[in-house]
Amino acid sequence: MGDKIATREAYGNALAEFGALNNDVVVLDADLAEATKTVMFKKKFPERFFDCGIAENNMMGVAAGLATAGKIPFASTFAMFAAGRSFEQVRNSIGYPHLNVKIGATHAGITVGEDGATHQCNEDIALMRTIPGMVIINPSDAVEARCAVEAAIKHVGPVYMRFGRLAVSVINNTPDYKFELGKGIYMADGNDVTIVATGIMVEQALIAREMLLSEGISAAVINIHTIKPLDKEILISAAQQTGAIVTTEEHSVIGGLGSAVCETLAGVCPVPVVRHGVDDAYGKSGPAKELLEYYQLNAAGIVEKVKLALSMKI
Repeated sequence: MGDKIATREAYGNALAEFGALNNDVVVLDADLAEATKTVMFKKKFPERFFDCGIAENNMMGVAAGLATAGKIPFASTFAMFAAGRSFEQVRNSIGYPHLNVKIGATHAGITVGEDGATHQCNEDIALMRTIPGMVIINPSDAVEARCAVEAAIKHVGPVYMRFGRLAVSVINNTPDYKFELGKGIYMADGNDVTIVATGIMVEQALIAREMLLSEGISAAVINIHTIKPLDKEILISAAQQTGAIVTTEEHSVIGGLGSAVCETLAGVCPVPVVRHGVDDAYGKSGPAKELLEYYQLNAAGIVEKVKLALSMKI
């Protein structure tokens, strides 16, 4: 594992980097530029940065208008506000006309920490999945976050990108790493079970794999950075090969990656699927690392779910 950097930090760096290459890229923020890290773009291109104030719904409307004028707007705020507060505007003003708006949703999941349940958005993937044509990217580290921004600029249509507050290890800084929208990545092979992970849980899945190997259990690990469109082929192949799946996400077990995987496999290759995430509960206020332990969003929690999945294999 490499150095630790928050995906929101990588998001800000990527906006500044790719903003220099494409003059159509503009950035909007809702009075949170220091936190979302869009301030990096603001410092380089102040004429292309728009602070919309604490008016997230209006910001989505402004982003929609800029998209109709040929710009590539990145509307940025906390995930709770981007997906929760502004759902109607995202649905009707961006999704319905299929406009080229990119939503940079930072501070997602319980790792917002001390801000507590009101700001810990564990439902955003579920909400965004229901919007027709919405692409959803949940990067696992800084390398993938940079790739997400680049891919979002190239993609024509609405994109929701999920970034975190907590600094996480860089795990994709390898020469052969390749990011492609809608394509999962095999991080490790295995024969007994497949761990399907997204976001910050990819690192924990890799740690869990090593723990399982010490007990004689061979687990494959797949990184699903694009929740929608979902790589159905890689999931079906994994189900056929190992016969059991464990999904893991820093998100509610309802409506997120786990639900998407179940929906995919149920009618094509039904195998035991055990979902690992926030189990239908609100977050709590506390240090991010302690919250991950509390909700068992760690390698040990994944190992427990893997053993449950194995016990369900026919």
